[in-house]
Amino acid sequence: MNQEVASLHPTEVWTRFEELNAVPRPSKKEERVIAFLKKFGEELGLETIVDPVGNVIIRKPAMAGKEGVTPVVLQGHLDMVHQKNSATEFDFETQGIESWIDGDWVKAKGTTLGADNGIGSASIMAVLKSDSIAHGPIEGLFTIDEETGMTGAMHLQEGLLQGKILLNTDTEDEGELCIGCAGGVDSTAHWKYAQEENSKPAYRLSLTGLRGGHSGCDIHLGRGNANRLMNRVLFHLNQSVPIRIASIIGGSLRNAIPRESFAVISFEGDKQGEVEAALSTIVEQIQSERKTSEPGFKIELEPTEDAAKVMTGEDQATLLKLVYASPNGVDRMSEDIEGLVETSTNLSKIEVADGEASFQFLTRSSVETAREELALRIQGVFELVGAAVTHGGRYPGWKPNSESKILEQMKAVYQELFGKPATVNAVHAGLECGIIGSHYPGMDMISFGPTIKNPHSPDEKCHIESVRLYWKYLVAVLESIK
Repeated sequence: MNQEVASLHPTEVWTRFEELNAVPRPSKKEERVIAFLKKFGEELGLETIVDPVGNVIIRKPAMAGKEGVTPVVLQGHLDMVHQKNSATEFDFETQGIESWIDGDWVKAKGTTLGADNGIGSASIMAVLKSDSIAHGPIEGLFTIDEETGMTGAMHLQEGLLQGKILLNTDTEDEGELCIGCAGGVDSTAHWKYAQEENSKPAYRLSLTGLRGGHSGCDIHLGRGNANRLMNRVLFHLNQSVPIRIASIIGGSLRNAIPRESFAVISFEGDKQGEVEAALSTIVEQIQSERKTSEPGFKIELEPTEDAAKVMTGEDQATLLKLVYASPNGVDRMSEDIEGLVETSTNLSKIEVADGEASFQFLTRSSVETAREELALRIQGVFELVGAAVTHGGRYPGWKPNSESKILEQMKAVYQELFGKPATVNAVHAGLECGIIGSHYPGMDMISFGPTIKNPHSPDEKCHIESVRLYWKYLVAVLESIK
């Protein structure tokens, strides 16, 4: 635990955050953090439930005089996205996150910080532990596996929760009240390609330094997709000097804009100078185009172990054209909410090796039919070359409720507390509200939280002052509920 971070104000939130970040909590491997939360609730003497899928529910009775207040569910997710810089040595399954203070922000050393959604979950823990907040009945709902499938929310049992209002803590701009989100679907294509024997020297091509980010919240920023950029490099390199591809590994998570890609290529031994010259030209073009959005972009070429087999020339040409033709990025903006992305997709992972290639996409949309149409477009592109395409992991969006009573109340509290209106918006990201709402129809829901930048990347950071404002607001909202 970083005591300097734990001592930030409000200490009741930052201390819980540091305690949480000391527990390894990768998606689908949350056993340790589930046990941590269970122990936390039981040591407070509160009713603590771990449901069959691993969600943790901690119930806290109303404070004196608040017994008749509408019960509230405070909800966050326990898992975090694991991303690190290639030069960072870190084992997410055994090590706790190493946070540090950089001016107005809390960051992590070469890895994701886990503020998404650790800072929200920490604030719920702080409410459960507090003996000074005048609130009604509280249920802390800590879900599992939000980042890789929303499994916890999907399998939440009906009738388990008693609350009528749900406050989700997973929005990442202080002062914003989120009232809707996009749904999503995963698409995976598998394609088999032909190989041939190879006796030429092999080289490792490393594309690194991209900013990456959240494939929903950041998709409109036009950041470089490592899979698309590597494809561009390979295509133009092959136009200048004949190369053969032995393997490509790009991206690591379905819900993150890929930051890095690595390829093994082979060419005639006396062509290295020509390859380096051609590569330099391509890199200069990309750097010129993206000098503002991707200042850290770089490509390195170095000898590696010889590749015994490479793709045939025909299938290599097909692969490069296939990736060029694949949808990626913003597909359509919302007609109803200015500035909101309606539909997008992210070519998140590519793996090419040993005669088999796989391509993973996460498609998001606030319009279900638009989401499915884009998934079908991806399917159509890949089926043209005989690839097998599957779709799964569907989750619903969250339709805004124009008659939400908690929204009106939270707007009034924000105005009174800070002397300015809160921003009411929807996000192009997956929140668990839509799924939870499908299990509990009629539950009044809002999502809000402190400011977090660059989630799902090692550049993730949490704004210190915004946590203070968020905590002050959360306490005021809980105390205002009648």
